[in-house]
Amino acid sequence: MAKGKDKSTDEGTQSSGMALKIALGMVATLALGAGGAYGAFAAGLIGVGKAGEPDLPKLVVKGADDPYAFPAKGEGSDAPATVFGEGGSQYRTAYYSFEESFTSNLAGSPALIQLELAVSTRRDGRVLQWVKTHEIAIRSAILAQLAATSEADVYDVAGKQRLAKRLTQTINTVLEENEGFGGIEAVHFRGFLVQ
Repeated sequence: MAKGKDKSTDEGTQSSGMALKIALGMVATLALGAGGAYGAFAAGLIGVGKAGEPDLPKLVVKGADDPYAFPAKGEGSDAPATVFGEGGSQYRTAYYSFEESFTSNLAGSPALIQLELAVSTRRDGRVLQWVKTHEIAIRSAILAQLAATSEADVYDVAGKQRLAKRLTQTINTVLEENEGFGGIEAVHFRGFLVQ
């Protein structure tokens, strides 16, 4: 009888040992899988972005596809592909031109200023989409800046450069208030008339 008792005890111990090995193997497999998934997520291989990091417009390298491409005026399927030069910035520059001009009185003067403006960014197309979406608020802010500009500031190059910087900051402020991100790098004068 002692032999029978020992045999069943050995079988029970072997069964318990096998179950324990299987359970430990499953836990180890789950731990490795979870660790690998976390590592891939943290490295940015899976998921939208890094945890807690907002999805803001990114710089676009010359020749790379812009996932939010803003269509250029008159761009069609028969338009030739854009060819970028090898020098200068490594990022492409995209432009948006306001269709209507801006006309305002100048501060402390009977003179009028009339501007035709464009803006530029090296970020993805969301920035230009936001400029178009918030064009009314941007126009209002630009007109307020023009009305606060003195006549002396618009006659020399340095004054025009200061005005361009103020307008850039003004547009970015409107975009930051509405979208949480500016992204406009420069304002460009397409037309500049004081009378």
